[in-house]
Amino acid sequence: MTMPREEEKGATAVEYGLLVALIGAAIAVTVGLLGGALDTLFSNVKTTIAGA
Repeated sequence: MTMPREEEKGATAVEYGLLVALIGAAIAVTVGLLGGALDTLFSNVKTTIAGA
């Protein structure tokens, strides 16, 4: 049994929505985990450049 075209498009939209949500969650977790380390790194670079 084949699905009508409208149902296939709806399923695809839901799948893309879930994929976008998963990517967004991964980005948020990565920024949360690395945010402090990146802040320290850029602060050190800024201090080094200011002292040069």
